[in-house]
Amino acid sequence: MTPPERTLDPSRLGDHIDRLFRAAWALSGSPVEAEDLVQETFARVLAKPRRIRNQDDLGYLLQALRNTFISSRRAAARRPAPETLDEGIEPVDPSPATRPDRAVEAREVFGVIASLSEPFRDALVAVDVAGLSYGEAAELLGTKEATITSRLFRARAQVARGMESAPEGVETGRD
Repeated sequence: MTPPERTLDPSRLGDHIDRLFRAAWALSGSPVEAEDLVQETFARVLAKPRRIRNQDDLGYLLQALRNTFISSRRAAARRPAPETLDEGIEPVDPSPATRPDRAVEAREVFGVIASLSEPFRDALVAVDVAGLSYGEAAELLGTKEATITSRLFRARAQVARGMESAPEGVETGRD
């Protein structure tokens, strides 16, 4: 029995913006790109009424975010690479001036996450960054829960190794 369909409520999209931003940052490795990615995702979702099969708005939005990310990467691969600019924007934090060490660490962690291969990055973003359960992540990514468990184990180990080898204060993400 398939769950009943309903229309996505546009007024509730703002409830998920923080989780989507963190997921987008982990996918892209850049807070600036993450803001653009979330904005583009919302623009696509709001462009026409969306029918979803269950009560999981976040799962639908994360899938839309991932699809938007993949589409943007494919489009970017077809055009000449622009020169990268320094990123002066720090993570969203109510008092970043009091915790600059955490801002640098977050930048390093997101950079390492962005450098993971796609299956590991997607599992880590869904569970550790966006806060989905293993079951929700498995459904979102079209795989088994056991696969999510093993990918998370390996992804976390890769992030830990990446953080050990990352020079302090230097970003390790893609440019």
